[in-house]
Amino acid sequence: MNYHRIIEGILDIGEEMLKSGAENYRLEDALYRMLKSYGFIRYDVFVIPSNIQVSAKTPEGELITQIRHIESFENDFDRLDHLNDLSRYVCAHKPDADHLKAKFDKVISLPEQPEILRYVAGVMGGAGFAVFFGSGFADAIVAVIVSLMIVFVGKWLSMREGNLMIYNLILAFLSEVIIILATRNGIGTHPDRIMIGIVMLLISGLGTTNGFRELLQRDFISGSINILNSILGATGIALGIALAMLLFHERLEEGFMLTPSIPMQLISCTIACIGFAMWFKVRGRKVFYSGVGAFITWGIYALIYEIEPSNFLATLIAAVFVGFYAFIMSRVNKAPSTIFLTASVFPLIPGPNLYYMMYGFVSNDSALISSEGVLLAATCLAIAFGFNIVDVVSRVIMSTLKREFRVTKNS
Repeated sequence: MNYHRIIEGILDIGEEMLKSGAENYRLEDALYRMLKSYGFIRYDVFVIPSNIQVSAKTPEGELITQIRHIESFENDFDRLDHLNDLSRYVCAHKPDADHLKAKFDKVISLPEQPEILRYVAGVMGGAGFAVFFGSGFADAIVAVIVSLMIVFVGKWLSMREGNLMIYNLILAFLSEVIIILATRNGIGTHPDRIMIGIVMLLISGLGTTNGFRELLQRDFISGSINILNSILGATGIALGIALAMLLFHERLEEGFMLTPSIPMQLISCTIACIGFAMWFKVRGRKVFYSGVGAFITWGIYALIYEIEPSNFLATLIAAVFVGFYAFIMSRVNKAPSTIFLTASVFPLIPGPNLYYMMYGFVSNDSALISSEGVLLAATCLAIAFGFNIVDVVSRVIMSTLKREFRVTKNS
């Protein structure tokens, strides 16, 4: 057995999983399982968003260490699903180095989703959330136009600009210019609400939430990196919008509000989250499951908030549902829970709060920074607490069933 090439093959899988959107601790679990299956007598794995390190001792006593630096990311949950299947295959069959490389190359060479689906996903996500945040029909038309622009320009820009802040700044500037010109010409009446819906295509509120979750799990490096990346992206958006407003002498006036109709909230957020599932390249029936999860998640939030008007409590209970829903769906479909978790939790993600907080910084509005920062932290903590509750309960259930829930170096 060529253990150097085996570890290289395992790291190939791990690198692509991380680049495709795998959560750090789930990736560590997958790497530990593969290393354990090959009979290494000791193995250590370290994963952060930009780096993977593996050190393992072979049955003959040789110590092997390999490191990968990760520079680029693109959420591709279909590829993540196939890579997860490959990791399961590796654990079950322990292929030699050549076979492992061939299986990996087969996954990497799978065809991309049709380009038209990217445009459909962008329109559903951007326009859906624009309506969710209180936009009318004319506003939704503007949101559709801006969403199409983001997909078209974003693809071109992604091949030329790797800095997230600059990437978001350019797209946010162009989006705000289109929105201002449209509303000035009588197409749309709520520019702020249109932009907040569009912002969900750019902002990574989910990164902030995952960052808080990792901090609570004592994964301080990954948590800090995810939070800082989200803040960096939000800063770019805020700067881009601020530049457009200075250019056209505009200012924020309305803020955002949810559309008053609960049925419309449920319909619009479900459409938007199905769009985001497709945006993250989820395929097949998993797209449907993502929409169902988002619909029920927001239904739970709206019901709890009606009974007890507490954003923290409603978010916490809805997040617990999302966690259990993703846990169950992952086992039913034998797929990473991240696929079902991401789109289902999107109605709860405080993207607007992150955006307005950063806009407060660039506009020197301390009151806006304070109010939106508190809401942002409270919402992210509620989601993180909800997910952690599910982790604890799931671990107890799996232990009762005498099944491994997560593999570590001490397993």
